[in-house]
Amino acid sequence: MTNVSDFVIARIREWGVRRVFGFPGDGIGEFDGALERAERAGEGVEYIRPTHEEICALMATAHAKFTGEVGVCIATSSPGAFHLMNGLYDAKMDNQPVVAIVGQQGLNAFGTFNQQESNLERTFSDVAAYVQTVVSPEQAQSVVDTAFRTAITRLQPCVIILPHDVQGMDMVEPGTEVWVSRSSAVAPSTALAPPIEQLQAAADIINAGERVTFLVGHGAGGATAEVLEAARLAGAVLITTLRGKQVIPSDVPYHTQQLGLLGSRPSYEQMKTCDTLVLLGTNYPYGQFLPKTGQARAVQVDLRPEQLGLRYPTEVSIWADVAQTLRGLIPLLEQKTDLSWQNRAIEGMRDWDDEIAAQASVRYDDGMNPSHVYRELNKRLPAGAIVTADAGTSADWYGQQIRLRAGMRGDLSGRLATMLAAMPYAVAAKFAYPENPVVCTIGDGAFQMLGMNELITVKKYMARWANPTFIVLVLHNNDLTQVSWEMRTEDANPVWSTSQDVESVDYAGWARLLGFNGVSVTDDDDIGRVWDAAFAHPGVTLIDAHTSRNVPPLPPHITFEFAKNTAEALLKGDPLAVGAITDSAKSMFAEGKARLKDALHLGDRDDDADDDEQS
Repeated sequence: MTNVSDFVIARIREWGVRRVFGFPGDGIGEFDGALERAERAGEGVEYIRPTHEEICALMATAHAKFTGEVGVCIATSSPGAFHLMNGLYDAKMDNQPVVAIVGQQGLNAFGTFNQQESNLERTFSDVAAYVQTVVSPEQAQSVVDTAFRTAITRLQPCVIILPHDVQGMDMVEPGTEVWVSRSSAVAPSTALAPPIEQLQAAADIINAGERVTFLVGHGAGGATAEVLEAARLAGAVLITTLRGKQVIPSDVPYHTQQLGLLGSRPSYEQMKTCDTLVLLGTNYPYGQFLPKTGQARAVQVDLRPEQLGLRYPTEVSIWADVAQTLRGLIPLLEQKTDLSWQNRAIEGMRDWDDEIAAQASVRYDDGMNPSHVYRELNKRLPAGAIVTADAGTSADWYGQQIRLRAGMRGDLSGRLATMLAAMPYAVAAKFAYPENPVVCTIGDGAFQMLGMNELITVKKYMARWANPTFIVLVLHNNDLTQVSWEMRTEDANPVWSTSQDVESVDYAGWARLLGFNGVSVTDDDDIGRVWDAAFAHPGVTLIDAHTSRNVPPLPPHITFEFAKNTAEALLKGDPLAVGAITDSAKSMFAEGKARLKDALHLGDRDDDADDDEQS
């Protein structure tokens, strides 16, 4: 006779689950016991136990992002369940299918103010698309199936609550009685295709456009070939969101990388001049970087219907899968013969690459240039590499300097932009692809949150990985740098050291204490050698990179407000004013030199073109 817990474990296996991320506790104790029985019988799931429930939920979200499968996390009642919230919001805001299984006190404890008894359905009601307490064995089947079906179709987290006594009840087959549902563990298709009328309307807009831009998000994953073919026919330029970076290979010459504060100048400039905008699988939230209203005709394709037409006024909004839509759209697209729009973007990217190379070459007195650290990493990324970035300046340098070629992956916490996610993301990626080299890039503030703990998780499980190469880059500058710059640029406030300073820690020493390779580096000239050694090392390497806290993450276009606020903040007694002014000046001077050089080269090319015409 099996109990409810045994059934739930067998059922999630039917849904394709082979790995879960959990943390134990008495509220989920009977279920944990069933996991152990299933493991002994060879019918269980791989149970990964990191150091905190928040990490469990972030790992489940990362697993969904990197694999396309449903991520599953498990926690005990009230305190454990509450700790899942941040990771589940990451799944919610980045549209990821995650199912959380959480414990609860016994049925008779409901509403009696018992220890660790709380209203979990109310707690999870905002973050979860579906949350339900299993109150009887007959109900378990339909609740589990509905949670997985909803997570897959709505691309949102769902929560199954298992009271402790229900976990151990004998399982019964649902009957035909009234109020009893009999369900199936069959995943519905999400490959929705639009009607031909919508496809033709979209094709008419794209065919009429002379300056077509595709903004490609993570929701276009799996549609790389279709996006590239549609762009070729439309003469379109490709921009990817930060989370869509892995969808389009970086060596596509008219891929201008990202848009916005972390993006490129060619992406910024084409948004100011494009006449047609096609949004593919993206809910890009920074409307200030999109075309002005009325400037461009727009088409959007997305599986989340409530996000259609939300960021920019669209003429055609298609609720469908990106790949299916493009397969139907491609035969309707006309081949553009004028490729001047694409060529302008290609030329702009050459100039932009010169600019960011110049920024990376600058040397600072108060630490290494973080842009240079990332640029040297990018030069050495091996085939199949997976790179994670954290919220903060690590995302800035990741966006500007890291170029993901075909077969590489990269991701981060997107719309939530939570700190510390880079570590659980990297570890989850390593479990999903144990043969691939993984690089986690993270700031010292985020690393101190829970990131340092996850080196313990790595130590516990690394023997399972076919390729043990796992590298952690810590940007060590003793500052919550992104927030420091935001204080200046957004609110014209000086840096408040009381809130911003990060206690200096020997991160390399911490790695060595755990038996890993820990390397401290302080000189820009040494970082290339350190990266070479890290990729050659058959194991875990932590690179403790002492970088400048004053290097500004300069956007591709500096607004008057940005410059005004920064100047005001520095004049208000910013404790880092001298270093910030000096390092900003160096960065902008290097960028200006690169632009002047590019302008002169462009003039040479124009002169050559004139000579060709005259001849």
